[in-house]
Amino acid sequence: MREMVDDLLSWLEAGEAVALATVVRAEGPSPRPVGAHMAISASGRLAGSVSGGCVEGAVAREAEELLAGGPPRRLRYSTKDEDGWEVGLACGGAIEVYVERLTPLHRRLLEALRAGETVALATCLEGGGHALAWPDGRVEGDATLAPDPPSLFASGLLAELRPDPQGEVFVQVFGPPPTLTVIGAVHLAQPLARLAQELGFRVRVADGRRLFATRERFPTADELLVGWPRQVLTPEHLRPQDAVVILTHDPKFDLPALELALNSPVGYVGLLGSRTTQERRRAAFEARGGRAEQWARVHGPVGLDLGGREPAEIALAILAEIVAARHGKA
Repeated sequence: MREMVDDLLSWLEAGEAVALATVVRAEGPSPRPVGAHMAISASGRLAGSVSGGCVEGAVAREAEELLAGGPPRRLRYSTKDEDGWEVGLACGGAIEVYVERLTPLHRRLLEALRAGETVALATCLEGGGHALAWPDGRVEGDATLAPDPPSLFASGLLAELRPDPQGEVFVQVFGPPPTLTVIGAVHLAQPLARLAQELGFRVRVADGRRLFATRERFPTADELLVGWPRQVLTPEHLRPQDAVVILTHDPKFDLPALELALNSPVGYVGLLGSRTTQERRRAAFEARGGRAEQWARVHGPVGLDLGGREPAEIALAILAEIVAARHGKA
């Protein structure tokens, strides 16, 4: 949803009616996860995806009927039935997609996402009511769908169906995007920052050398900071969904950055350098009181071994490892 915010708000500003399709259930090797979204405007514009291409055409036709005055609908696509094959869902799984018209509460959700807020949307799949809730207990819309707002956020980010007296309710929690903090504004950091943003990361590039950390070199970085690791590695950017990649190749920066990252819940810590450099950093880290089990979290030499040597290829290898680690594959 977050990557569609600008498109959806611009369509709404132009006065367009918009249908929203959401994957509310997935079984087996489904092509897109629960919570995936696709939006279709009345003029035929499309954003997002609910299946990676398998059923988009069929869902778009349903959305057109809805925008012409039809009711919300819950669709099922599976290879086990004829319809699943007709629309091309041949991956072996099954998905259920809920299609509805965007409401003023959805617009409020989009505004909250643009502002970087953590928010939850509850949608009743029988009747189409909605509630928008925040961690501080605020609720907009049908409060009966979110009787205990803080409990919605207890498990972190989620997207799931829940039973309710009114019928099944689909609850989705949206948090701020994951942050990639790059320590070292070196040449490799330039393609790394660009590719990370394509993957949905908010990117912070930091270096103690003002000559390196410039807008000319990093025009798209969300934050560009000149400072030491203790000034730039702060708790709000060291969450389980976040990542830290250390590219400075200098113990004055590497060791403080490692200590801060490894004493936090950050989900990924990557360190540039040969195996010899890694061993030197490990010995220095442990000499400063670091524990072996902390060092075990370090991905170093950073990145999967894809064989590439160009900066963009190395950046790709680093991000591939971050994605793999996020899904328990590295």
